[in-house]
Amino acid sequence: CEYVDPDSSSSASLLGVLLVLLLVYLASSFSLGSPKDRKEPPGPTPLPLIGNLLQLDLKRPYNTLLKLSKKYGSVFTVYMGPEKVVVLAGYKTVKEALVNRAEEFGDRQAMLIIREFNQGHGVIWSNGDSWKDMRRFALTNLRDFGMGKRASEDKIIEECEHLIEVFKKHKGEPFDTTQPMNYAVSNIICSIVYGSRFEYDDPQFTSLVDRTNRTIQLVGSPSIQLYNLFPWIGKWIANRNEVETLITANKKQNLQLFSRLKETLNPLMCRGFVDAFLVRKQNLEESKNTNSHFNDDNLMQTVLNLFAAGTDTTATTLRWGLLFMVKNPKIQDRVREELSEVVGSRQVQVEDRKKLPFTDAVIHETQRLANIVPMAIPHKTTQDVTFQGHFIKKGTTVFPLLTSVLYDESEWEEPHSFHPAHFLDADGKFIKRDAFMPFSAGRRVCLGESLARMELFIFFSTLLQRFRFTAPPGVSVEDLDLTPRVGFTLNPSTHKLCAVPCV
Repeated sequence: CEYVDPDSSSSASLLGVLLVLLLVYLASSFSLGSPKDRKEPPGPTPLPLIGNLLQLDLKRPYNTLLKLSKKYGSVFTVYMGPEKVVVLAGYKTVKEALVNRAEEFGDRQAMLIIREFNQGHGVIWSNGDSWKDMRRFALTNLRDFGMGKRASEDKIIEECEHLIEVFKKHKGEPFDTTQPMNYAVSNIICSIVYGSRFEYDDPQFTSLVDRTNRTIQLVGSPSIQLYNLFPWIGKWIANRNEVETLITANKKQNLQLFSRLKETLNPLMCRGFVDAFLVRKQNLEESKNTNSHFNDDNLMQTVLNLFAAGTDTTATTLRWGLLFMVKNPKIQDRVREELSEVVGSRQVQVEDRKKLPFTDAVIHETQRLANIVPMAIPHKTTQDVTFQGHFIKKGTTVFPLLTSVLYDESEWEEPHSFHPAHFLDADGKFIKRDAFMPFSAGRRVCLGESLARMELFIFFSTLLQRFRFTAPPGVSVEDLDLTPRVGFTLNPSTHKLCAVPCV
């Protein structure tokens, strides 16, 4: 008989028991651990530690979540690694949470990569009194410096001319619209934030824009998503180090811009948002207010937030719009015919919008189908919530799945097609649709919505008025790829278009 060491046997048994207890403990953290009267949202069974990651497409998680909503309903749970997330799907459910119960679903859940660099400051990812003060101040000053007013319209029209000159230089040959479109749109927010626009060949300006767009792309990459869930793998994540390098460089460049603005600051004549912030900060310091949120950190983060939000989504939507026009040449022809009949050769103005229902419908349909921010920016519950019969604990991360709203089959006749008739009545007049929610909704709705709408209308209409857009020679319309690039926002994949000037 073989001799068995009793100490070895008991140690092995103890180890086995510990492993079982560990697995039970980990599993219980994912299971229905709440009282029986608290029915939590259903969802796929998670594995310990990794949750439902094996079931998710990390390049395009919104697609997986959309499929899961078909099985588990409009309110369901997934585990992003160890983190519990409640997903809201469909127009009615998302509206009920973000609009009807805005306070309960109104906090922001910042990803680890964001928390590391903003430390709770700024206007997009912050919460509490700091967020309230920054949002209120940002809204007031964006309006003061022209957002939604004639002043902004004039700036956009001026920028259109600069953009048109860039397009003309290509003489109808194929080119990538990414950088010129980004620079043109970015200059609008720059004129409001810094008080001036920049030339497209200014290396400081172009590097600031290029770094911002690269950062937004990286933040949505699978490797950064994994880093957010398992930070101990950070030293092996090259993208994490690149994000740090990009953000550090942008902060340094903004400090230089702030310094120059401080040197020429006139409290009686503010040139833009930064001036207004510096004056408010100075006044509070003089009054010995030591509890103010008007500090250097909030200035930096709010400016970075406004710059990123004011550049990426609008420029991306415009690029999708041109791509959809090439993909749908008959729709492009109809837009150009309407512009010719109503506007002629003069400059398009905001007041023309009501006379251009088809053009307006095409812009709205571009925003809907492009689905720029498919999962919105994550929310967080401010208190324990019972929602549609489900218990959601305070502090739970919530994903309002905007793609499920913009593609809601009960709200849109042809949700997966480019169909401008979604926004037209039987008489061809423009109609608003309740499920049109590209800017999100509720207390966290995009604060630059009115500016973005103005930019989209003037830029798009002016470009279609001046150019006919086609695929490069040898490339058929059918071959144009509409698969979005992987990133936090959905940009078109790299492509080139021809902008043929109209005689």
